[in-house]
Amino acid sequence: MQVQFIKNIQFTKVLKAEGRMREFNFRKPNGQHEGIFTVDVSDDRGNRIVLKMQKEDNNWKILPQPLPSWIMDNEAVLNELILEEMKNI
Repeated sequence: MQVQFIKNIQFTKVLKAEGRMREFNFRKPNGQHEGIFTVDVSDDRGNRIVLKMQKEDNNWKILPQPLPSWIMDNEAVLNELILEEMKNI
């Protein structure tokens, strides 16, 4: 019997969005879709916002969903953070 280990990818980055430093938590589950990251961040009231990003043409794009503009405005930065982390694995 062969045992195969698939690594979970989890990391946290602090990013300035809408004039505030915000903690973005990234997670790529090993048992789910190959090209999906879940990202969560807190809004001004402490509510957790969860979004999904999918890999398309070597870039990570936010899947269509109702999100605050300060998240959508930082899609390119979130993409860069994921690409940077994936290089180190």
